[in-house]
Amino acid sequence: MSQKQNKYSISQNFLTSGATIRRLIRHSDLCGDDLVVEIGAGKGHITRQLAEVCGHVVSYEIDPLLYDRLQGTLPGNVSLRRGDFLTARLPGKPYKVFANIPFSITTAILRKLTMDGNPPEAAWLIVEKGAAMRFCGCGRDTAMSLALKPWFDVRIAASLRREDFHPAPSVDCVLLELRRRKLPDIPVSQRTAWIRFTEAGLRQGVRGLTPHQIRRALQRDNAIPMSGTMRYVQWLCLFRCWQSMRGR
Repeated sequence: MSQKQNKYSISQNFLTSGATIRRLIRHSDLCGDDLVVEIGAGKGHITRQLAEVCGHVVSYEIDPLLYDRLQGTLPGNVSLRRGDFLTARLPGKPYKVFANIPFSITTAILRKLTMDGNPPEAAWLIVEKGAAMRFCGCGRDTAMSLALKPWFDVRIAASLRREDFHPAPSVDCVLLELRRRKLPDIPVSQRTAWIRFTEAGLRQGVRGLTPHQIRRALQRDNAIPMSGTMRYVQWLCLFRCWQSMRGR
């Protein structure tokens, strides 16, 4: 492997089995009307399967060697773009995402997709299972899961075997689904305030509200009183109360 290829591809574990890729795509709702963004074309195995299902695929590849090998080999409804997805401009019209992403930049990719001015209608990303559980808030909510839940429904859609990949990763992997809510729980204009509120609350407890105000807020919204780990609905109730107190 050349130094140039190692620089770009070291964190990528490729899926090459057509049967496995088709199984994962069946867990999505991709169809012939969809514009789909793929992050990392790699060797083109997923790209070609997406092209059979979707109307148009825009596929990014940062590795110049992989990009050159794919040139002229992909179906006509695929637009192959060389460059870093993290600096690319996302589509200005409705789109979806399906990708086997480099695990080392999972958080950066999720942040770009979910905090852009035009986030995808839905996204299916192959990620490490541990990261997926943190994004879903399995067991308890995290800063990452709370940053997503007001605007996206997040779940693990499917599991993969390590031997499905080449080379095989050292961790378990899953297909993570994010689906944008038609009616978000919080306006996008309050995203920064929500993230700051929940991050501070996770670090040092809810500040700015008295115990009485907390009890009243939870009772008013029929949220179960806090006992142990706070649930998303409780964070939501307390944030709305905190916002209303700030406005007085």
